[in-house]
Amino acid sequence: MADGQGRDISRLLMERSVSGRTGTVLPASDVPSQPLPSPSFLRNDLSLPEVSEPEVVQYFTNLSQRNFSIDTHFYPLGSCTMKYNPKINDEVAFLPGFAAAHPLQGQEESQGSLELLHRLQGSLGEITGLPEVSLSTLAGAHGELAGMLMVRAYHQSRGDSGRLKVAIPDSAHGTNPASAAMAGFDVVELASDADGNVDLAALHEVAGDDLAGVMITLPSTLGLFDTNIVDVCRIVHQAGGLVYGDGANMNALLGRVKLGDLGFDVIHLNLHKTFSTPHGGGGPGAGPVCATPTLRPFLPTPVVTYTNEDSGPSFSLSTPENSIGRMSGFHGNFGVLVRAYTYIRTLGAAGIKSISSNAVLNANYLMQALKDTYYLPYDRTCMHEAVFSADWQKDKGASGLEVAKRLLDYGFHAPTMYFPLIVHEALMIEPTESETRETLDAFIQALKAIDQEITDNSELVTQAPHTTPVSRLDEALAARRPNLRWAAEV
Repeated sequence: MADGQGRDISRLLMERSVSGRTGTVLPASDVPSQPLPSPSFLRNDLSLPEVSEPEVVQYFTNLSQRNFSIDTHFYPLGSCTMKYNPKINDEVAFLPGFAAAHPLQGQEESQGSLELLHRLQGSLGEITGLPEVSLSTLAGAHGELAGMLMVRAYHQSRGDSGRLKVAIPDSAHGTNPASAAMAGFDVVELASDADGNVDLAALHEVAGDDLAGVMITLPSTLGLFDTNIVDVCRIVHQAGGLVYGDGANMNALLGRVKLGDLGFDVIHLNLHKTFSTPHGGGGPGAGPVCATPTLRPFLPTPVVTYTNEDSGPSFSLSTPENSIGRMSGFHGNFGVLVRAYTYIRTLGAAGIKSISSNAVLNANYLMQALKDTYYLPYDRTCMHEAVFSADWQKDKGASGLEVAKRLLDYGFHAPTMYFPLIVHEALMIEPTESETRETLDAFIQALKAIDQEITDNSELVTQAPHTTPVSRLDEALAARRPNLRWAAEV
């Protein structure tokens, strides 16, 4: 029984149902009654709970308090950038003129909304050094697919349809190979060298007439800035290919490096990572595509354009001349885009630059504090995240997964585990710029304490977590045969 002052607050809403109890008062209908559909279309077997409004509020409030979230806990999920979402972003998105906008209303009635989108396009173009921007893609992998479709369309427009090979480093973001394959390319893996950079010799071997391009994550999922990146771009361009950049890790580069200046041709951005919009719980998201002027004709539609003619200035949705087409129905993620623009305008140029400074500083602080306790495969200055291995802990009797589960008992979300794949027992830790030194110190002490627990009493770690609402699940069974349907006890 969960603590609810003598009540069992763990009961499901269906289990609290009492026949005849209600929590709603509906006003009299102010529209003419309409005939109901045929009874054959209606269900009469719905077992909906009959509960009062206070019960509903208490139920969901108590349920929410069991969750980990960025508003309640430290969330060092590497490569996901679980940073704090400033509440001013929500306040602006809730303004009636934005919140009540409908994606299908006329452009003449949407000038303010379109102007905001146009300004956001300009801001993202300036930050990345890739001025041509489409906001139509709704997630990171969606943006990846759009970018690779643009690469394919570019080569086809030149009559170079034989370029079907895409090289992807083994330290790239995990969705890259799938996106390239969905765009119709053959994927070739590039090995990393001893320093965690792209192996240039391996790149030279694949840089032939059939190379469409390379997909590269910068910094890589090893948390490292590839010091060979300018050479990588040069080699690919000399071979006639294009360079695609996965923008998942832009939190480390804001205000410091423009990917366009390094030689990238097209990238996507994750607004939920870099620009502090909610992760969305499944949607809607935003993964804008940024490109060079050469690739502007291939951007997905629509793109917001500005004109100033005799009738006055106006903003409109346009379709680039050789667009890969529509990737989404409409800007149903408009609220997310408002939040990202608010974040950029709130911080300004100096604030944007401070994000990367603090994110890199925090990650290196963690790395230096923990590298004598947890194995560090690449012992060099990291960027926004540090990638450790739990091999030392596994040798003593507890895996990286078990270390991560034990962290839950200390009040910390687990880091990303077992990724990147080239690091055995990987623990990918990203503190972001949002966390204080006090929080980082507490996290460091927790990881050191867990290491000591493995030595002193390994079962304390191998049987963790001990304090969460749900303890050790069979992950395979939970993934393949989840129990998601309530049924009344017979």
